[in-house]
Amino acid sequence: MTHLTRRLLVATHNKGKAREYAEILGDLGIAWLTLDEAGVSDDVAETEDTFRGNAVLKATAYAQQTGLLTLADDSGLEVDALGGRPGVLSARYGGPGTTAVDRYQLLLAELAGVPTERRTARFHCVAALAAPDGALLGTADGVCEGVIALGPSGDGGFGYDPVFYLPQYGLTMAQLDAAEKNRISHRGRAAAAIAPQLHRALAGR
Repeated sequence: MTHLTRRLLVATHNKGKAREYAEILGDLGIAWLTLDEAGVSDDVAETEDTFRGNAVLKATAYAQQTGLLTLADDSGLEVDALGGRPGVLSARYGGPGTTAVDRYQLLLAELAGVPTERRTARFHCVAALAAPDGALLGTADGVCEGVIALGPSGDGGFGYDPVFYLPQYGLTMAQLDAAEKNRISHRGRAAAAIAPQLHRALAGR
């Protein structure tokens, strides 16, 4: 198998997320595959109580299942005034059937009356890389600090981006252009941090 035909599984069904990783990490001369493109229909349950635990669980399990070099992550929003919630439950905040809008509206409701100086929060992402045999090759963290806005702004991004305000820009994450978001986001920073391990794996070292 030549370098140009190497394949990397990004452990997501979301093509946009896989494309985001490809944009952040640049032209590696590889094929980027989502779970659907790799023929994976059964999701690995995120049973751990930390981002790292869930990222490692997914990377190693999907690598073993597919025999592919696998990049997985787990991420979420940590709000200081809520004791770090929603944390690892960010994508399931509010229970089954809730939409992204439902979730950030619930968050805003929980923070009603909390002054701006106490609405500090961060997006936290942990990326994990596993070899085709399931061996863990490494993990990396990425964090982006911000403040929960009083209301949503912007129509870019996804999830909690419309209510995650970045004081240094005077914009929410949903108002940033894609290139700048990739540069400063939690996922962008985790991807950049794990890039050396990915390069070594692709080079067979």
